[in-house]
Amino acid sequence: MRCVIARFPFDLIKTEVQDSMKGVEPEPVTGDSVLIGGRHYPVKQVGEIITRQDRRDFSAGEVTRALTRLGFTCSSSTPVVRTPLEEASAMLQAPATPDGDPTS
Repeated sequence: MRCVIARFPFDLIKTEVQDSMKGVEPEPVTGDSVLIGGRHYPVKQVGEIITRQDRRDFSAGEVTRALTRLGFTCSSSTPVVRTPLEEASAMLQAPATPDGDPTS
């Protein structure tokens, strides 16, 4: 799959990414992460290895988008922002509907 990370084009293949990460010890995850071979890696660590670029040159979002398109499971440390209706519904454990009627 062709993608652009830090203004440079890359042709990434899922198996090649997996092979690149074999034997690499995951750093502690403090932000966005990706699951590769049963291990959680920081997205920036994976991006640095697969692009051979300094991790300051690209964003975690660029790598996350590319890895997600390849079929990897990525998770974000960014909190989910909910609307007041969604927050109230979660507190009441009722499904949120736009018209406010939980039965529709």
